[in-house]
Amino acid sequence: MPFLIDGLQYINWSERIFTQMREGGVDAVHVTIAYHETFRETVYRLQEWNQRFQDFPHLIRRATSAADIRAAQAENRTAILFGLQTATPIEDDIGLIEILHQMGVRIMQLTYNNQSLLATGCYEAEDPGLTRFGRQAVAEMNRTGLVVDLSHTAERSTLDAIATSTRPVTISHANPDWWHPARRNKSDVVLRALTGAGGMLGLSLYPHHLQGGSACTLKSFCDMAAEVASRYGAAHIGIGSDLCQDQPDSVVDWMRMGRWSKTRDYGEGSAAAPGFPPMPLWFRDNRDFGNIRAGLAAAGFSAAEVDGIMGDNWLRFYESAFVPA
Repeated sequence: MPFLIDGLQYINWSERIFTQMREGGVDAVHVTIAYHETFRETVYRLQEWNQRFQDFPHLIRRATSAADIRAAQAENRTAILFGLQTATPIEDDIGLIEILHQMGVRIMQLTYNNQSLLATGCYEAEDPGLTRFGRQAVAEMNRTGLVVDLSHTAERSTLDAIATSTRPVTISHANPDWWHPARRNKSDVVLRALTGAGGMLGLSLYPHHLQGGSACTLKSFCDMAAEVASRYGAAHIGIGSDLCQDQPDSVVDWMRMGRWSKTRDYGEGSAAAPGFPPMPLWFRDNRDFGNIRAGLAAAGFSAAEVDGIMGDNWLRFYESAFVPA
């Protein structure tokens, strides 16, 4: 039976959301547990998830391996994979990479938009590439089985990380900039390097990353996916929806500002409309993945390719990526 896996979500989690996941047949989701959190604060986020697993054991289960995802599908539950959209939780201590992996975290971005101790974010004016700490951190992530995610990393730092990593990496939620020139979308050079090294691209459904924004059509999105497959190979594509359902606008401030800024920076959004933009009508929540499946088939993908993009490609990637080298 094919798998349905979302390569990234950041939702205001609740029983209603978990029920929608089951109604949509979602087998696994990579969930964000940190944007700007310190190590201690990240531990609190993990504690919150432990409570959710206790409260809703019939709907969700913790996952740290592809085997856990397979088990979740068999049990009619959704597997929850932990990821960090920032390197802040490792602070300046490379030993915390292994500790986080031992605690169940499986994916970490090198930076979230800004310059970090490891790399440069895509909102900085200058990008000198990976730092010395960044190169050692990538090596340690490779060793422990913590996947390198480059979704918010600037171009040179992204290319440095792909070249430095001895294992395939991911851009878990972004689209090509030749389709829509958002700052967070990725160049042809980056996507060729990513997929040429065996990495995975999760196509994003976040409106700021879509051609036409909230008005983007399913056909436009799936035609883009077909061109991505033509250029880089369908086996390297998944969905990384970046779904931010039920989040208050205050969360946007946390994402954009953290504790580092007193000035609001809405990034690709508008200062007049700082909140989360409406999702396209064909993907409002986890129950709508069937629309994407149908759209991919209409765009000319084979049944096997559709199964791959909807989840099987992620499962194959996770199978080898999460284990220590």
